[in-house]
Amino acid sequence: MTNVIDGDAVAQSLRDDLRDAIETLADADARPGLATVLMSDDAASETYVTRKHEDCREVGIEDFHEDVDANAPTEELVSVVEDLNERPEVHGVLVQTPLPEHVEAERALQAVAPEKDVDGFHFANVGRFVRGTPRFRPCTPHGVQKLLEHAGVEIEGADAVIVGRSNLVGKPLANLFLRRADDGNATVTVCHSRTEDLAAKTHGADIVVTACGVPELVTGDMLSDGVAVIDVGYNRVEVSERRSEDSRTESGQSDNERGYEIVGDVDFESATEKASAITPVPGGVGPMTRAMLLYNAVRAASEQEGVTVDLP
Repeated sequence: MTNVIDGDAVAQSLRDDLRDAIETLADADARPGLATVLMSDDAASETYVTRKHEDCREVGIEDFHEDVDANAPTEELVSVVEDLNERPEVHGVLVQTPLPEHVEAERALQAVAPEKDVDGFHFANVGRFVRGTPRFRPCTPHGVQKLLEHAGVEIEGADAVIVGRSNLVGKPLANLFLRRADDGNATVTVCHSRTEDLAAKTHGADIVVTACGVPELVTGDMLSDGVAVIDVGYNRVEVSERRSEDSRTESGQSDNERGYEIVGDVDFESATEKASAITPVPGGVGPMTRAMLLYNAVRAASEQEGVTVDLP
């Protein structure tokens, strides 16, 4: 029987496990603090930021927020980030992306102090990460590792195929899988839009991770029996005719009423016929990305305050 990995449950377990470390820091007058910066009128970005603050409050991390006018110049955003860098009660700074087109996004992200860069975007942190001595593991790739660990999937010695080569997921995940560590030591193949015969690559894999943004690209006939599948994709597509008219979301709206449905990069229905473990979309990797952000905030506070804590 296929193990459908419940990302919400795993994320909740990790948040619970962080509480002891957070209280240890609080007892030393070093309660972790995480700040978000939002420069967008996009409703989805506002929702993401709101959820991150809810997560912080749930586990006892101090949360801070700065809004920047979406029409402001890059200099104003950079100034806000630099002010947060100077605040000792703020241990982590996250600039919510995407940013407006007129903003020099790279300049803004590089303005975050490396020790407070809980997303792991700063060049100094990327360099440390690739060298194998990471300050922070990027949130989504680290979340993928945790999901595999929860499902009892052995990474060491596995043939892993990653479909996608982005700087956010594909490349850093390949580095994590390759690391000389208990949760690494895999043989890794990275596929992308120029890969010929993708099915030949995925069919020989023990682990397949998709992060390419192509709806239901990977199907069951491209997978081997017993494979572990982690679907990082999150794609809005027009409602399929196979969905029933009375299928309802939590908001009470049917998919047909909304006009779209959310699917991953994997055809879930056919993949479950082959996979030993698989993540759903939504409810798989997404919750773990937010949970690992909290993890990095706690780690940042520990290092900045010189207080040793046990991290899950």
